[in-house]
Order: sequence, then C-alpha cells, then structure tokens
Amino acid sequence: MNFLTDTQLLALLTSAAFIVVGLYAAIFLDNIIKKIIGIAFIEEGANLFIITLGYKAGGVVPIIMPGMTQNWFAANSAYPLPQALVLTSIVIGASTLAVMLAIAMILYRKHGTLSASVLLGDNNE
Repeated sequence: MNFLTDTQLLALLTSAAFIVVGLYAAIFLDNIIKKIIGIAFIEEGANLFIITLGYKAGGVVPIIMPGMTQNWFAANSAYPLPQALVLTSIVIGASTLAVMLAIAMILYRKHGTLSASVLLGDNNE
C-alpha cells in the first residue's frame, strides 16, 4: 500500500523548499527585511508540512453531515488536529511578523539602515 500520494509528496517537497529558502534568507542575507521574509517562509513551510501530515486522499471535511454513518465517517474523514494546530500557528505567526516589522521600523528610524552587518558593527570599512 502506498502511503504517500503524488499530491502529498509534492506538498512535502514544497514545504522543504520553503524551509530551505527561508533558512538561506535568515542566515545569509544582510537586509533585516529579507531576514524577516525568510522567517515567514520557514513558518509557512512548517505549516504546509503539518497540513500535509493530516492529508488524506479522497478524505472528507471532518464534520459529520446527515446521512453519514459513523463507521464511514471515521474511515474517510481527514485528521482535524493538524488543521487546528496550523490555524493557531497562523495567528501566532501574524503577530510575531507584525512585531518583527515594528522592530525593523524602529531600527531604521534610529540607525538609518537595515543592514545587519552595519547594525551589529561587523562592517569592516
């Protein structure tokens, strides 16, 4: 029995790509805004990974409708826990993104630059 469908495999690869691009941006790019965007990519990659774990090919929304038997519903519904976790993660991610952008605005107003090397004093000029 094949546990990974083509859609699920594609979603796993896409989530891995998001995480790798986000890690590259957060570690190697010098601009603070680009680092923040990289962190957002990591978050979205993790969210996609969690949703992919709960994916069920041909599954139905986990809401019992009239006419469904409990056995059929249990066998065919998608797993609802990853959906709840990702919904919570999206709310937390939006809040932390707003805080990071506010801090970046304050840094720019105070120092006139968003270069991490200049802000940390690593610039050898």
